[in-house]
Amino acid sequence: MKGELALKGLAFGFLLAATVGPMWVLCLRRTLASGALVGLASGLGIAVADGFYGAVAAFGLTAISGFLLAHAFWIGLAGAAFLLYLGVKTLTAKPDFDQKEERPLGLAAAFLSTLGLTLTNPPTILAFAAIFAGLGLASTSDYEAAALIVGGVFLGSAVWWVILALGANRLRRHLGPRLFRAINIVSGVSILGFAAWQLAALFR
Repeated sequence: MKGELALKGLAFGFLLAATVGPMWVLCLRRTLASGALVGLASGLGIAVADGFYGAVAAFGLTAISGFLLAHAFWIGLAGAAFLLYLGVKTLTAKPDFDQKEERPLGLAAAFLSTLGLTLTNPPTILAFAAIFAGLGLASTSDYEAAALIVGGVFLGSAVWWVILALGANRLRRHLGPRLFRAINIVSGVSILGFAAWQLAALFR
């Protein structure tokens, strides 16, 4: 039974990470621009944030969830503003493959930026709470089961980002300046679209 809960958590974490969104686009683009390690660091930042929100929902940390949900508008607004910044930066980037003008992103910066961006979506706690209720974990009395599910969510998310980083890194070897510029345009427009969608949801 406990093993089944862990597998369900792993599957949920994997599917959650694999769903195309702003972080998916951002990690893909970062891997193509800076390599597998930067893409993996970015993905692990998302996995840690998913694990954090999963823990808040699973263990019933009402003080934390209450604070985050009470300030969801401003936190979400900050996240949308950062997405706008990233979208514009990506859209206007013109890397020179010979001179390497584009400044490489450090691993710590890659990790912390996606961690912060993922944490700017507090309503995610409600989604986790609903999933956990569906898994039969409506109460917090069974901490071992809660820990197994949260651990599964983190591992499932991390597995997806490893797959994405390694796959995109293989593709990176075949990129030229013109194709990479096209990827920048598509990625930038996509991230700006996600930012606009988040702003629309906030002001709805």
